[in-house]
Amino acid sequence: MTLFITNASVLNGQGQLENTHVWVESGRIKHIFSGTTSVDEIKASHGGSSEITEIDASGKLLTPGLIDMHVHLREPGFEHKETIATGTQAAAKGGFTTIACMPNTKPVTDKPEVVQLVLDKAAQANGVKVLPYAAITYNELGRELTDFAALKQAGAIGFTDDGVGVQNAQMMKDAMKLAASLDMPVIAHCEDDSLVVGAPVAEGEFARKHGLKGIPNESEAIHVGRDILLAEATGVHYHVCHVSTEQSIRLIRMAKSIGINVTAEVCPHHLILSNEDIPGLDANWKMNPPLRSPRDVEACIAALEDGTLDMIVTDHAPHSAEEKAKGMELAPFGITGFETAFPLLYTKFVKTGRWSLEMLVQRMTADPARVFRLESGRLEENAPADLTLIDLEEQRTVDPSTFASKGKNTPFTGWELQGWPIMTIVDGQVVWSQEVTTPSA
Repeated sequence: MTLFITNASVLNGQGQLENTHVWVESGRIKHIFSGTTSVDEIKASHGGSSEITEIDASGKLLTPGLIDMHVHLREPGFEHKETIATGTQAAAKGGFTTIACMPNTKPVTDKPEVVQLVLDKAAQANGVKVLPYAAITYNELGRELTDFAALKQAGAIGFTDDGVGVQNAQMMKDAMKLAASLDMPVIAHCEDDSLVVGAPVAEGEFARKHGLKGIPNESEAIHVGRDILLAEATGVHYHVCHVSTEQSIRLIRMAKSIGINVTAEVCPHHLILSNEDIPGLDANWKMNPPLRSPRDVEACIAALEDGTLDMIVTDHAPHSAEEKAKGMELAPFGITGFETAFPLLYTKFVKTGRWSLEMLVQRMTADPARVFRLESGRLEENAPADLTLIDLEEQRTVDPSTFASKGKNTPFTGWELQGWPIMTIVDGQVVWSQEVTTPSA
């Protein structure tokens, strides 16, 4: 398929928008033309083929396809929450072309055949690239390491027991040694279980007011500090999931300053919301890590700005309405993230002038690609034609009933946001556009 995207607004090397035409052939970006080149002239130079699909992108931002390196697709085992088909459709609607899914499914992604199942299901879906993580330990129980070599051979891109922290330091060190020998990363959910049992929210005024046990900041930071020392000893690429505390950030910043191979991510909700924003005992505000203090929020924002935190991820975690209706104490942790991520961040940080558009795009494209050594994340000639078209002027109210995801669990219902993806292209194929009705299956 040949695509010809005309008159798109593209960020140049100076962070400015330039009128640009992009020619796509055989799934890759063949040529990029300045806006001064006429459309007719470009068509004539390519033989005037009638097999061209032309997309008029006038007034719209064209970026590399967004990349989300931390998502939960729930399949296999929890298809009532999400399937790979619905999850990838939601990702496409959010402008994501590549996503990496966590292994806390049922069965856990701890054997090559489960990795293959995920890849097969993704291949049958709508075209969004799905990169599976495999578990560090069998059934994520922290007792026995999985077969890292076989899982890598099957297509896993890294190892994590996300959803729970690896509690035993020797187990984590052994995992890091093995991963390093295979040139693979260890991705860590950092949480000391002894400090969090039975707690649904962070320590603070909200927990005290409602008589809830609170999750302390040190429950995360203790594992971050431990793992940094283990990463230094083993030489592994150590990646910290969903950072949420000022203490963790201090440790990561220190580790980077002395050359330890540590990278880290942060979620939109930990950049935008604090525990002071929680309106009541609505489990759509329950997530793990929990919403922390305003001081932690500001620390996360500043750390993303200075590069201590490398990238933005959604931690897309869909649940059924029935599960979330169980209330703050009994409902599962997690919120959906795909379909609101870019407009949330654009509205909160770019429209207010705190961030440049270039920084936001980089943290959602080039930076995750760099950290995980992906070919995508670039809007360059010969790069994969993974592209996202965004209407920076479009304003819309967040309405979960319109989500492609099965999960409607979001704290952002009713928010007025600006800057919505309107088309997603993977390997030169349009996998979602605003005019296309999303499937219900």
